[in-house]
Order: sequence, then C-alpha cells, then structure tokens
Amino acid sequence: MRREVELKAVAGRGPRVLLLPGLGARGSGFEALAERLSRVARPVLVEYPEGPHAARGAGALAREVLAAAGAVDAVVASSFGGMVAAHLALAGAVRGVAFLGSFTRPEHLGPRGHLLPIMGPLALLGRPGPLTAALASWRPVAWSRVPEVVPTTRRERLSTWHRAFAIPREPPPAPLGALPVTCVCIQGSHDVLVPAASMARLAASLPPGTPQHLLRGAGHVPYFTHPDDCARLLTPWLAALPAAR
Repeated sequence: MRREVELKAVAGRGPRVLLLPGLGARGSGFEALAERLSRVARPVLVEYPEGPHAARGAGALAREVLAAAGAVDAVVASSFGGMVAAHLALAGAVRGVAFLGSFTRPEHLGPRGHLLPIMGPLALLGRPGPLTAALASWRPVAWSRVPEVVPTTRRERLSTWHRAFAIPREPPPAPLGALPVTCVCIQGSHDVLVPAASMARLAASLPPGTPQHLLRGAGHVPYFTHPDDCARLLTPWLAALPAAR
C-alpha cells in the first residue's frame, strides 16, 4: 500500500513537468504522453497515496506532492488533478499549468460539481471495469489497460472513496487569474464526466488569454487516448513558459 506520493521520472530534456492523474486514475496512464513530451521536457509521473492514507483533499495532497517533488517548472493535470495543480500554482511551486479535462473548483462542473463526493461510492460499490473505462475514454480499452483509466482493485476503489469525501472538507483553491502562471486548457468533445462546457468556466478563472483547445472525438482521458494531439498542443505551451527566477 502506498502511504506517500510516489514519483517516476522519465528521461528527457527541458522543463521538469509533473503529470497529475484524476481522482481514481493511475499516473501510469500518462506514459504514452510522457514518452512524447520527453523530446521537449522531463516528465514525472505521479501516483497518489492509497487506502485510508488517501483521505486528503486537493490542498493537502498538493502539499504532499510538493514535499515529494519539490518545485517544478510545470504541471499537466487531468480531472481532479486540476485542483491539486491549482494549489501548487497558488503556492508558487510551478510556472505553468495545463488542464486536461480539468477543473479547479467544483462550480466549474456546473450542477455536476455537487456530485463529486458520489464518485467515491460509485468507485467502491459500482466496481468500474471495461465498460466504465470505455465510457471515460470514449473508445474501447484493452483489458490490460483498464486499470490505467479507472480504479480496478479494491484498494484503488477504497482510495477513491476516501479522496472523494475529502474534497468538500477543505476550501477549493482561489482563482489563478492574477498569478504570473502560464496556462492552457485541453478538453475532449465527448467527455462525459467533465462536460465541454466546463472549459469556459475554468478558463474564466485563469489568466486572461489562456488558450482553450477542444479535441474532437476525445473523452475524459485525452492524455491516454490522444497522446500525439496532446503533445502537439502542449509543446508550444512548454516552450513559452516564463523563465525561472
């Protein structure tokens, strides 16, 4: 059982970039994107704590990620990982954040934001499998790769339960609009968990002029299903990161 944040660095050149998964996903789901980004960056895969140790909201989890990784140049965050990334940005730990099907506050999800705690019981009692993975990906997922998209072991489902109920127990991060941080938003057109309409609400809380990209045919995990498209959109963003102070 993971009691702490675990990191896996991928060899590369350029800015050091954390890849933050969503509520119940594995950091290993970012491996294809990490391989492509390694041409212009130094990706770092992140795995969250498991079991009762997962009972942390995004702010507490961000502090653990920061303690494990130290200051990095940028973060690529999926789904709930966007809340963690926002806390890192507010702490001055990153100079750029890419949001992939993400949000930083529950209200960015519209009415669905009130349902975030329900993701815990759905993960534990619903026992996600290939059908759920296909729905999240908006395409069939090979059986061997299902665990990269949805929580499949009892420990992972229990971890999602604890983390989902921890989210509303802490204040959400403040808007990032006034921060000296470079952001980009990437959203799948067929994201059934974080609807495409949420991207505009998220972008309104970010620095003015933040680019918004809609990936046609992509679902909730574009980093997993569309790594080439994501790398193409992230490369100029990485190149435009402000210089380290």
